[in-house]
Amino acid sequence: MQKPVLVIKLGTAVITVDDGVISKPVIKKVAAEIASLSTKYNIVLVSSGAVGSGKHFIRQYKGTLTERKAAAAVGNPLLIQLYQKYFSAYHIPVAQALCERHHFSNRAQFVQLKETFEAFWQNGILPIVNENDLVSNVELKFSDNDELATLMAISFDAVTLVICTSVGGFMDDKKNIIPVIPKIDNTILGYVTNTKSSLGLGGMTSKLTFTRLAASLGIQVVICGLRGQTPFTAALEGKNGTTFIPQAANLKARQKWLAGGSITLGTLTVDKGAVKALHRRSSLLTIGIKQVQGKFAAGEVVQLKDEETIIIGVAKVKLDAGAIQNSLTQKGIQAAHADDIVVF
Repeated sequence: MQKPVLVIKLGTAVITVDDGVISKPVIKKVAAEIASLSTKYNIVLVSSGAVGSGKHFIRQYKGTLTERKAAAAVGNPLLIQLYQKYFSAYHIPVAQALCERHHFSNRAQFVQLKETFEAFWQNGILPIVNENDLVSNVELKFSDNDELATLMAISFDAVTLVICTSVGGFMDDKKNIIPVIPKIDNTILGYVTNTKSSLGLGGMTSKLTFTRLAASLGIQVVICGLRGQTPFTAALEGKNGTTFIPQAANLKARQKWLAGGSITLGTLTVDKGAVKALHRRSSLLTIGIKQVQGKFAAGEVVQLKDEETIIIGVAKVKLDAGAIQNSLTQKGIQAAHADDIVVF
């Protein structure tokens, strides 16, 4: 029987010491536990830290997009060399997988990506994933590695996504970690602050957004820290960090690809009536749309948000942004067919 898929995402702050230098003891501990878990799971490791590793080589580094690209290009091989060194002690070869948006948005390319990862696992190879910062278009970049890890988890039908962060879990307003969250509701959203580490891109807002997406598609998510000798095992047992309970999801492979892997170039904010209709598996009519954001063509995928700006799904639209904007007050015009909509 094929092993279940486990995606582990390591943030910059949990694997680095001062000023972005990678912590060798942390990488050594990570390697030891992943080696143990690999007997039970097919594992994808999404690792940040490339920019932090490489920025020391950029003179008078200011963090511009071009400098980040250059730093990532220098830092990625340094990062992979460290992983290679410590995983070799367990006879586990590692593969560097630098991904871009089109690897997920193009169905044919995604199938090739999936087949390649299956070849890794069949041969005992651990894929270590990061974004290909050097060539990624600024408009099509992943917002951060939380998003990349979530797309990996959805695309490979993972049972669990573990997101490691320096804060160790999701905290309430008294800074206490909440052990289990059955559903991300307004109370949970109210605890979120926009703080983030100086090294990473994403804060807890980002993590919660993608946690909600993964959980809505049937994936258990754990946000945890790296304390202790076996933090991943403890997380999987509900003893480390915060566990977000997955919801029941009966989606076909194409629907999961649409929900998790497609490029979203824009956003449609829909009214309450449209939200109810979408949950009944109805098509989206332009009259139910309150706002159009972004530039997108007919046939491209956009996010759907409710009036409280919560992402409720994605849709492959039949009209471009301008045509939808011009049809907001007209009845009977279809913006997206029900078969091309996934509601979370």
